[in-house]
Amino acid sequence: MKVVKESHRLKPLFRFITRLKRNAPRGLQSIATKASNNAWDGIDCLSCANCCKTMTPTYTNADIKKIASYLKISTDEMKKKWLKKDRGTVKWLNKTTPCQFLDLKTNMCNVYEVRPTDCAGFPHLTKKRIMEYIDMHKQNLDQCPATFKMVAEMNKLLETGISHL
Repeated sequence: MKVVKESHRLKPLFRFITRLKRNAPRGLQSIATKASNNAWDGIDCLSCANCCKTMTPTYTNADIKKIASYLKISTDEMKKKWLKKDRGTVKWLNKTTPCQFLDLKTNMCNVYEVRPTDCAGFPHLTKKRIMEYIDMHKQNLDQCPATFKMVAEMNKLLETGISHL
């Protein structure tokens, strides 16, 4: 499955998430968990890598230290070369996209073994309770096929009345 860009497929799901934010039904967490169970079926991240091509992870200081050590450079060198501080926060982000660690020929991460925690958990389908990450899922709908599949399945389950999970 490829990244979904067709507005006729995205708009109903954007509206669905907006409705959930206004009035989350009972049992939503169970529905989200059920919907996420098959979200990865048929998805090959290496054929997509859209997250690495269009987004930037948030780097923790521990991530920076771990990656710099892996690359045998100083944390200051890593920050200066590739990262920028997110204004008004303590977060570090990539200066550019695609990610400097993405091999564009293979879609593989050159620091996969020590990749940032944010990357390891992406797209955070069930990382936290669904309502804590609902805005993130809305943002990722057109970026990640697994997120699209999970939200579409949640919508289907609620439309068909399977909310007593």
